Amino acid sequence: MSLPLLPPYPFSMTSRERVQLALDHREADRVPLDLGSTGTTGMHASAVYRLRQALGLDRPGTPVKVIEPFQMLGEIGADLLDSLGADAVGIRPRTTRFGFPNDGWKEWRLFDGTPVLVPGLFNTVPDANGDILQYPGGDTTLSPSGRMPNGGFYFDLIIRQHPIEEARLDPADNVEEYRPLSPETLAGFTSDARELSATGRAVVLSLGGMSFGDVGQLPGPMLRDPRGIRDIEEWYVSTLTRRDYVIAVFERQCAIALANLERAHEAVGDLVSVLFVTGADFGAQTGAFVSPDTYRALHLPFHKAINDWVHAHTRWRTFIHSCGSVIALIPAFIEAGFDILNPVQTSAAGMDPRTLKDRFGDRMVFWGGGVDTQRTLPFGTPEDVRREVTERLAVFGSGGGFVFNPVHNVQAGVPIENLRALYDTVRERGRIR
Repeated sequence: MSLPLLPPYPFSMTSRERVQLALDHREADRVPLDLGSTGTTGMHASAVYRLRQALGLDRPGTPVKVIEPFQMLGEIGADLLDSLGADAVGIRPRTTRFGFPNDGWKEWRLFDGTPVLVPGLFNTVPDANGDILQYPGGDTTLSPSGRMPNGGFYFDLIIRQHPIEEARLDPADNVEEYRPLSPETLAGFTSDARELSATGRAVVLSLGGMSFGDVGQLPGPMLRDPRGIRDIEEWYVSTLTRRDYVIAVFERQCAIALANLERAHEAVGDLVSVLFVTGADFGAQTGAFVSPDTYRALHLPFHKAINDWVHAHTRWRTFIHSCGSVIALIPAFIEAGFDILNPVQTSAAGMDPRTLKDRFGDRMVFWGGGVDTQRTLPFGTPEDVRREVTERLAVFGSGGGFVFNPVHNVQAGVPIENLRALYDTVRERGRIR
């Protein structure tokens, strides 16, 4: 039996206006809500399927599109956005993390039986253990670059590191995947920006290519034969032992990114409100895994170059995603020019909501932190979810500067009662005046 649809919001302010007020650190009629505008604010395809079924949006067995195969994120359709009152939508790169385009949809099933649609070149082969292997560009004649464990929900990247010869290391090899945006991609951005802006929601652009040192990109899952330093452990060692090499890689990547930024701005202009700059993680559960000094030496100059260009040439606000305990790094993020922090992992050491709001709430917009997705949302009761969501709305929403989203993507296996408690509470308690 399906749950009743949520009633429409009784407010006249547009979603874009609502998000803009939050970005300006001002209170709107209610706290704005995001679901799915970026690759770190979405929902696993199986959770999307069950939520759509519970709301009566689909007939049983109707598949959900997997629009991000690495994390197996599901498409958040316009009807679901309307039902939940979501205020942001996203423009994403046309190709997936594995290098094949998001088109040519075909039927597939998750390990738990959820019916989905995957891109046409989502060509998987099971190994002897029943794990699912994924391939660069969907080419099964190549070495696999991703693995979904038997019974799992998303892919892990496979390291394909050649033996390293110091004398032959070339920084250009570590930027092979970063290229000028094609005319077709730019035309797609223009089309998407116009279509999404017409919905009245705030538009977020995820351009790609600006996450310096992102270990989710570093192994080169889209490349036929990645060269350079592609092993994650070796890369982190290299930030100390081969720092000149790492900086040379970042310099090349930044030059490509700045040129692409100019082209992208010409394509979408002020139809976009927010630019997703980086998804590289700098924190772990118990603390940052790079020091503020290391961040300032390696990453800040390049983040600042991106942010400075954006703020000098556009009206966009810039978005940094970093999981974990990053409270020690937030002053440096602000120094680098970031406007927005996500996912605001409040379960990590030192990431107390009140402390974050009091110390940084006048300079940093918190886009996330609405409910803990490690414990509360998957394992708590509906009442636990309501209590935590209510608290976060009160703390982060005070004075503006908050866009509600859970801490990172909603994962598979979350009880539907908890999802309903989440969105019901945002609706009931998110109104400011």
